[in-house]
Amino acid sequence: MNAVGDPLTEQVIGAAIEVHRHLGPGLLEKISEEALCIEFALRGIPFDRQVAFDVVYKGRVIRGQRLDLLAFGEVVISLKSVRQGQEYFLAQLLSELKAAHLRRGLVINFGLAQLVDGIQRVSL
Repeated sequence: MNAVGDPLTEQVIGAAIEVHRHLGPGLLEKISEEALCIEFALRGIPFDRQVAFDVVYKGRVIRGQRLDLLAFGEVVISLKSVRQGQEYFLAQLLSELKAAHLRRGLVINFGLAQLVDGIQRVSL
């Protein structure tokens, strides 16, 4: 369940580290998302924001779910800016990946002093 060494997630993490280096920890998720999108554009990383997708439950479609970011058309990025809750965020990302029929993702928590402590990789 780990995407270590994956070139696509490595590019995303590099961009996130640059944002965290410049802005530091603790800003609103919305600010971190905007800054990360700017960094993606500067690095030529293709991405989509607030990607809507449907969840299917017992054959019925439930609308309203969104992914924070989708890079390269296949890497889900869940952004956070808090000091606690990493276990919950990982479970949330796993559910999003399964529901969106995607295979890899990252939780990036900009709320921690050391960004490396707030990055979790998932590969199904």
